[in-house]
Parts: sequence; C-alpha cells; structure tokens
Amino acid sequence: MREGLRGIIPPMVTPFDEAEDVDVGALQGEAEYLLSVGATGVVVGGSTGEGAGLLVEEVHRAVRAVVEQVRGRVPVIAGAVPDTTREALVLGRAAREAGADALQVTPPHYLFPPGPEEVVEYYRALGEGVGVPVIVYNVVPWATIEVGTLRRVIELPGVVGVKQSGGDLHKLADLLDVAKGHTAILTAVDDLLYPSFVLGADGAIAAILTAVPTVCVELFRAVEGGDHGRALQLHHRLLRVWHTLEGPNLPARVKAALRLQGRPGGRARHPMTPVGGEDLERIREALQAAGVPLAATPVV
Repeated sequence: MREGLRGIIPPMVTPFDEAEDVDVGALQGEAEYLLSVGATGVVVGGSTGEGAGLLVEEVHRAVRAVVEQVRGRVPVIAGAVPDTTREALVLGRAAREAGADALQVTPPHYLFPPGPEEVVEYYRALGEGVGVPVIVYNVVPWATIEVGTLRRVIELPGVVGVKQSGGDLHKLADLLDVAKGHTAILTAVDDLLYPSFVLGADGAIAAILTAVPTVCVELFRAVEGGDHGRALQLHHRLLRVWHTLEGPNLPARVKAALRLQGRPGGRARHPMTPVGGEDLERIREALQAAGVPLAATPVV
C-alpha cells in the first residue's frame, strides 16, 4: 500500500443536497472527474469533505459510493476525525466494510490532547484493529504529533504513511529527513506544494488539489520531470488561488471553486453557508488567473 501513496490525491468534498443529505450521484461524478484529470487516489470524508460531521453510516455510504465508482483504478482512502480510540475503530471498520483501501486518521484532540505514549498506543490500536492500512493525519494545531513521536508511530504494524499538515514546512522537512523511504510522506501544506515536492514528499493530500486538480497534477509532473521553471510558474498560480480559499468555512470555499468550474460540489452543512459576494468574486478571479476554465453558467 505504501508504494501506492504517491502523486496527487485530492481530499474530496462531500456534496450535500438541500436537505443536507449526502448526494451520492454528485460524489461519484466528482470522483470520476478527478480520476480523468490525473488523480492517483482520492480521500473520502477528510476535513475538506466535512468528515468531522459525518455519521458512521454516512461514512460507510460515501466510501462505498466512491469505491463502486473508482472500481480499483486508484486507492480510495477514508477519512476519520475522532476523539477516542473507540470512535476511531468504529469509523475505521465502517470504512473497511465499505471497501476503503486505507484510513486517514487524526490524533484525538478534543480539549485534552494525549501525550506521546498515548498517541503511539492509539495508532497501535488502529493498526492492529481496523483491518486496513493507516495514514497518520498530522493536522491539529493543539495536538501536533512531533517528529520524534512520528518516528515511533510509523514503525507500528499497519501504519503506512503520514500526511503532514498544519502549514509547517519545517516539520515536513524534518520528517522527510528521518522517515523518507520508510513510509509514504504526503504534504498538506497547500501553499507550498512546490518546495514540498522538491524536498522529497511522495505526493500530496490537500484542499488545493480538490479545487484545482489539473494545475496540481501539472506541478507534480513538472517537478518529477525536472522542469523547475515551469513548476515555479505553477506555484505562483496556485498560491493566488489558495489565498482565496484559506480561512473560515474552507470546505464551502472549495465547493464554490468547484461550482464556478461547473462541478457539482453541492452545498455545505450548516453552520457553514454558501460563499457569495466579494469572496466568490475573488475565487473567480484567482481561478481565471490560474488558467482554470470556468463554466459559462456555474452549477447552483
């Protein structure tokens, strides 16, 4: 599994209909689109996919829908944002039963983050008890897993990768220094994908990949091919887009970017509300500047 975690792996949005139920048709259509433009995997129910608010049965339904659409062409990774080992195991087993190839899971983080020993035991329990490979999602600012602890975690049975997030390229560099070749290291530093790839990240799972997958695929391929002049140009295009997406209600902002491209990302769940006004216009302008084709009539 570790060898399959490479390239551009977008964390899908979860489209919700007007009743705020999962829109399976839109979800499957988006999965097919992402594969058509070069995605090497997809994540269902991650933070971009509003996974923290999904019920267990919704995780199962969404993962199953994407697995059926993908038909083994790329890995399907299920997201989990739990706060106890028990909750993580329940979510992970639901994802396994739905056919997920791996589980991307955050550490517990509500109010009282665990210490290093507890983090190791948490991922040990997941590696032994879920039944699919586990990717550590190191994103929560107040529960960051330090590199020394990550070294211990990636040696556990069943742990196959780390998604390093939190906007910290220094920690990504340190992690690559000690773990490159031992496990898959994926960047989630959205505005610094280019230096992440240059440093040796195996790929990325990040919201910007979902918003503009074509540009991200081109960037990864440019770095692989040694065309750093082109890669730097693409970096600047992505940077402007990211500055319009980061901030409050990020999943809703990503869905707005999809809507402008004619991709039916659905609505976000409350309390998030649709993006409009100046924010929507800024996203439109950034996409145009990045050379992303926009729909003549955006999807509602």
